[in-house]
Amino acid sequence: MKCAIYSRKSKFTGVGDSIENQIQLCKEYAMKTFNLSNEDFIVYEDEGFSGGSMDRPEFKKMLLDAKFKSFNMLICYRLDRISRNVADFSFLIEELNNYNISFISIKEHFDTSTPMGRAMMYIASVFAQLERETIGERIRDNMLQLAKDGHWLGGICPTGFKSTCIKVEDEKKKIKKIYNLESIPDEIRTIGLIFNKFLDLKSLTQLENYCMEKNIKSKNNINFSPITLRNILTNPVYAVADLNIYNYFITNNYSIYGHKNLFNGKHGIMAYNKTIQKKNISNKLRTPSEWIITIGSHKGVIPSEKWITVQNILSQNSFKSFRRRKSSQALLSGILYCKNCGARMRPKIGRTNKNGLKSFYYICENKIKSKKSHCSIKNIQGNELDKTLLENLKVSFQKNPIFIEALCKSDFTFTRTKKNSDLILLKNIIKKKEFQIQQLVQSISYSEEESIRKYIFKEIRTLEEDLNKLEGKYKIMYDKFTAQSDKFNLDDLADTIGNFHKLIDLLSNVEKISLINSLIEKIIWDGNIVEVIFMGSNIKNNSYKKDC
Repeated sequence: MKCAIYSRKSKFTGVGDSIENQIQLCKEYAMKTFNLSNEDFIVYEDEGFSGGSMDRPEFKKMLLDAKFKSFNMLICYRLDRISRNVADFSFLIEELNNYNISFISIKEHFDTSTPMGRAMMYIASVFAQLERETIGERIRDNMLQLAKDGHWLGGICPTGFKSTCIKVEDEKKKIKKIYNLESIPDEIRTIGLIFNKFLDLKSLTQLENYCMEKNIKSKNNINFSPITLRNILTNPVYAVADLNIYNYFITNNYSIYGHKNLFNGKHGIMAYNKTIQKKNISNKLRTPSEWIITIGSHKGVIPSEKWITVQNILSQNSFKSFRRRKSSQALLSGILYCKNCGARMRPKIGRTNKNGLKSFYYICENKIKSKKSHCSIKNIQGNELDKTLLENLKVSFQKNPIFIEALCKSDFTFTRTKKNSDLILLKNIIKKKEFQIQQLVQSISYSEEESIRKYIFKEIRTLEEDLNKLEGKYKIMYDKFTAQSDKFNLDDLADTIGNFHKLIDLLSNVEKISLINSLIEKIIWDGNIVEVIFMGSNIKNNSYKKDC
């Protein structure tokens, strides 16, 4: 019997239920209850990850192992080590039940192999989520209390404002500090220009290009991006708080704190609880119904009619547009840079040639946006550059052992997310077997002769046996691969580089991009020569000269 142990802690503190303590207690329980030995355990450890999400590396690996039935039971020290979310927990239990894997939480004495254990487990998980939601409600209630006076609660001030500290005396005669927003005239003029110009252009991209062309920069002296401009245009802090905007917020299901009479046109708007804030993750906007809108202590600078018109245009643009699938034709997008200004070189699709291949060029991002006022570097023919680079890499890696040795001895690292060449090759073989089976299954419907149908069934069974063996081999190799440290050894690196010439032609464009990105840190175009800088090393290659 194989037993999996899962342990998790949000952060390392050195106290409480440490990872080591959780594992030891689980082992002692399993040894005593099921008479297991040390060799019967598979341990999964996630340290520094919250239980509110299933996006944890060891947790995901455990689910994959469960699919392949690498263990018979899963033990954790406490229920909330697995998840603090009822939906996620229910999903896990269903998955384990599908694979006939028991789940045991030793702290709560729950065992899903029994009906009572399953019932109690769900009840306990409901209480775990109840605690989580209660914490969220307490935070929201606290925000509502702070929203009474419309003060600035801290953080980076919106463009156009700075925070000023005021000392006040509370009911208990204690001095406390509060912060209000105060306008910065030069930045406020820029905000007014951005709103007015957007109403003329009705496009974030055109507004970005206009700002770059006129050298209008952010308060950090960098060019405005479409995201930054959108955040400015949608921020209620600039709007005048009057009845017009009050009705807009009511119609669009915003939560408003304060009586309608307070929206008298004398102040601006403050919006609390706008974003979902998580560690190491970019903040995401909440839905409008979760925002808390109130009257600010500062003056509004954009008339409500203008602010609302801008919101309607942005909404219409979002409705009319759709996300195009990103082209995977350009292999060097994201790692090719302009030496002149440091901006990325972006692919721009051109005409289709007589062979049906779409030609494209890499063009400097700043050159496009500024209409050549900030950068005028020459474009580079994309199809030709991609092809030439791959051919040169094949030759360099295949026929230049000194080059490979130098690269291997450099400070070159791979992360676990990069598959080595054997795994990629094996995955391609598995895909081909699956395609062959699919083709044979389809051919059965076209054949009426029993002898032919029997032959096809026989071929399918043979292919399925081969496929099962290959998938088993892939699982073993994958386990071995993920069990290694984040750094591959030199043999692994040399294997990937040495097999590059065989591997690259077997891959799809998406897989080629992944492999190239794992080998090359950046490529720099100076208008005449392409300079290739390999990942984590000082090795450069200037041999790719293109006269474009």
